[in-house]
Amino acid sequence: MPQLPALPEISRHLAAPAIVTSLAYLNARWSLFYDWTLITGLAKMGILTRWAERKDRLNLFYVLEKHAHSSRTANHPFIVYNGRTWSFREAYETSLRYGTWFQTVHGVKPKEIVAMNFMNSSTFIFICLGLWSIGAIPAFINYNLSGKPLTHSIKSSSARLLVVDDEVRRSFDQDQLATLGSSDFRDGKGPVEVVFFTPAVEAQVLQTEAVRADDSVRGSTTAPDMAILIYTSGTTGLPKPAIVSWKKCWGGATFPPHWMGLRRTDRLFTCMPLYHSSATLLAFLPCLMSATTLIVGRRFSARKFWKEVQESQATIIQYVGETMRYLLAIPPQIDSVTGEDFDKKHHVRMAFGNGLRPDIWNRIKERFNIGTIAEFYAATEGTSGSWNLSVNGFSAGAIGRNGIIVELALGRSIAIAEVDPVTEIPWRHPKTGFCKQVPRGEPGELLYALDPANIQNKYQGYYGNAQATEDKVLRDVFAKGDAWFRTGDLIRWDRDGRWFFSDRIGDTFRWKSENVSTSEIAEVLGGHPDVLEANVYGVALPRHDGRAGCAAIIFKGQTSEAATVAEPSPATLETLASHLTANLPKFAVPLFLRVTGGLQATGNNKQQKHILRTEGVDPSHVATHDRLYWLWDNRYVPFGQKDWDRMTGGQVRL
Repeated sequence: MPQLPALPEISRHLAAPAIVTSLAYLNARWSLFYDWTLITGLAKMGILTRWAERKDRLNLFYVLEKHAHSSRTANHPFIVYNGRTWSFREAYETSLRYGTWFQTVHGVKPKEIVAMNFMNSSTFIFICLGLWSIGAIPAFINYNLSGKPLTHSIKSSSARLLVVDDEVRRSFDQDQLATLGSSDFRDGKGPVEVVFFTPAVEAQVLQTEAVRADDSVRGSTTAPDMAILIYTSGTTGLPKPAIVSWKKCWGGATFPPHWMGLRRTDRLFTCMPLYHSSATLLAFLPCLMSATTLIVGRRFSARKFWKEVQESQATIIQYVGETMRYLLAIPPQIDSVTGEDFDKKHHVRMAFGNGLRPDIWNRIKERFNIGTIAEFYAATEGTSGSWNLSVNGFSAGAIGRNGIIVELALGRSIAIAEVDPVTEIPWRHPKTGFCKQVPRGEPGELLYALDPANIQNKYQGYYGNAQATEDKVLRDVFAKGDAWFRTGDLIRWDRDGRWFFSDRIGDTFRWKSENVSTSEIAEVLGGHPDVLEANVYGVALPRHDGRAGCAAIIFKGQTSEAATVAEPSPATLETLASHLTANLPKFAVPLFLRVTGGLQATGNNKQQKHILRTEGVDPSHVATHDRLYWLWDNRYVPFGQKDWDRMTGGQVRL
């Protein structure tokens, strides 16, 4: 008869599974492993940035040079564009040619700002790297701009040289060129020289000798120094040039690869605009740092997107704003003969970006068979961000998440403050003057702590605009003498460590003495089967206080090419009203609908509201091809000029 093991041995056998089970429980409860990824990534970012600053190697040109000279990476594909591939060595040599050309032909000096107005291309990246190679600073101009916004963006950069993609030449008519060529355009510092980057100019650049400038032109750089000028999207006014520091560039280059688990064999595809921080700081720079292949798409096209992804064999795709919703709107691609689902015929393991709405989060994963959503929250001029690497339903729809360790580590570096609905700034106690943090799970403005003695260490603000820079800083917030960066966003941080976007301050409106979240309404609207896209905002009404809810909606099957938008069916309007009243508080149900064939968006697919808000629901101000409806007796019925006149005359109270 076999003998039983000794008691201590039995204990060891039982203890091992118990320990594993306990660790699994603690990890699930407190997100320990996920926190470890965040903490080690942040530590790596800080160590590498400080090392580079100490060695006077903050300029990321040195990272390209290292890969170009390494036997492991020199011949590895770095940039893929329009069917052509450049290795790290080839990209390095090409960048040197651009840098030498800027020096010898245009006399560009170290620390000088050079404006570039380019569509996505390999040239965009070579210009940026070429300017860095000679210690100069690129200013990214949005190629969609024209007229006053374009003039303002160029002028606020202070650049004396502007290089323009030949395909964008249409934005530079004779009046525009005359304005830029005026001797007093740059406040007495002379005109702007405009160089259209034609095939002949490109040939001249590529025939230039690849000369490496001395280290001195890139030297004496500190982490807060400006590396790039990147403009805000201009959704609420003229674009403002945000100073993107070398510290922020190193953050974008080092943290995302660690967090995403970026491999050298990965191929990251982006067709998001490189003039914006999402594509440059969080796609181009991570690929540069980790020696990963970057695939550049010329521009976003919902119909061509998956074809480009498939042909390029991308393993990671980038999205911004409503990009994924536009992809979802395209009919499924099924082979009529074999039944093969082309929507799932790709190598993509991860979708990476910001702005993926909760109402389509899981639909995107299921339809396109994407295992991981890597959602982040950040702003070009901001001081920090949040990160959500989501592989299951726990954090679906969240802009960030963390466990107990990161929560403790965050300490007093973040706060979510109660906002005064009237003034739209953090509420202050009438006696103490201090702000108040909201209870966990309730929306408030996200604030990031700054060092009041050295604001510029984390926050460099807007170039040449001291007032706009100072407007983003709150002082004496929770204690005398403290300073905080205002994000302008309402965020909910729940007890499970998940961060959810609630609304942009200014988008939330007040109706019937209640605060109404446009994002909440848009999410519910997105759950209706006939709604393709919705943009929610508040409109002023005659003889009414506050703002009433209005939703600009594109229904499925509508197109912007039509002269007049088709009238939605009575069944669609009836079910939409029922859907909204069943899923929203009464005060939040939109009183008006604006049925349209197209919605205005920024170049990076973010919705614009200010024009819609300004036009309101006065039929004489609304585009003639759009259709207006209002909620009457729990049904949406047509709203016309006579109804508006009755409201103006005080005959209607809502």
